Amino acid sequence: MQKIGVLLPRSTYYKTIGFDIYEGLKSGLKQAGREDIKIITENIGFGADKQQCYRSAEKLLLEEEVSLVLAFIGHRTAELLRPLFLAANKMLIVLDAGANLPNEWPTCPNIFYHSLHNSLGAWLTARKASQDGYQEGAMITGYYDGGYLHTYSISKSFENAGSKICFNHATGYQETDFTMEPIQNQLATNANTAFLSLFSGDFVQWYFKEINNRYRNQNLPIYLTPFGLEETVLEAAVLPSDAVSGVISWSKKIENNENKIFIETIESSGKKPNLFSLISWEASSIAIKTLDLLAEQKHVISKVASELHEFEFESPRGKIYFDKKTNTSITNLYEATLIENKGTCEIKLGKEIKDTKEEFEKLCNLPLHEVTSAWYNSYTCI
Repeated sequence: MQKIGVLLPRSTYYKTIGFDIYEGLKSGLKQAGREDIKIITENIGFGADKQQCYRSAEKLLLEEEVSLVLAFIGHRTAELLRPLFLAANKMLIVLDAGANLPNEWPTCPNIFYHSLHNSLGAWLTARKASQDGYQEGAMITGYYDGGYLHTYSISKSFENAGSKICFNHATGYQETDFTMEPIQNQLATNANTAFLSLFSGDFVQWYFKEINNRYRNQNLPIYLTPFGLEETVLEAAVLPSDAVSGVISWSKKIENNENKIFIETIESSGKKPNLFSLISWEASSIAIKTLDLLAEQKHVISKVASELHEFEFESPRGKIYFDKKTNTSITNLYEATLIENKGTCEIKLGKEIKDTKEEFEKLCNLPLHEVTSAWYNSYTCI
């Protein structure tokens, strides 16, 4: 029996993240008729302990003798694992939240990245705010969210469109420290400011609650990125304004047969489909293809990588394929707005963004020599 290893993370704000990733992968394999593939898991905590990630990956490769490993980790941790996978002549599929930007985009044939593209969503969100006519922006982030380079992505995109960031506010780490009071002065001097917002998990609910309490009747133009518009989080968030919009990676409202099957399958297991079950559901197709290629190409990794560059498949969010320069998966993203539903928020799906590949290439070409992030763990894993 073939075996797939999975490095599962923990998250304070997404308590079911490990279960969701496992369920998505297991259900995806079953849907493809590949219940003969065994899944072996190792927990890596919050993913911030580099040695723990290395030991867990090494155990899967040496003791469990898995054929490949899937891991919800960040780029920096993946770079640390690169020598291990080169030495073992094995493939690593990184399940990437896409919130950071690497200082060097990876090209190692042993490592491919399947992404939820939060930085690209931030890039496109800022472009939309500028296209909507906003010349000034306030960047509002959570303490944790602000440590990733999607901050750079959203600000550079806004500036490249001819607009400017005129105000920055990072909130506290705890709900008791969370306040939107500092934006009062900005509103007093310029009410026509777009709120470029980077939040995830509980921070989204705290953010909306604060805006709703303080500025409910002002209909502030709030722009959010894919994790800020994650549907299970929005189910418990009050609508803070009639002008909340942004860019999403996926929604239950995307109408295609693949999304219908994915939602029905995950719900039949008693779980809610979300970004984490989605990315591992999709990764099951990549894993199956990789296993087939390893057999066909007699484990010559360079040939497997070359074949993966030509691989594409239909997923719940549309066609997925790999960018050859970065080994990163590409798919279209979607515009979205928020509406009220029984006191909380609901996604209203907008148009599909067709130039994702071109905008991703612009993002990859941003100079990063003066920009850095200290986070090793993957976005949402704290």
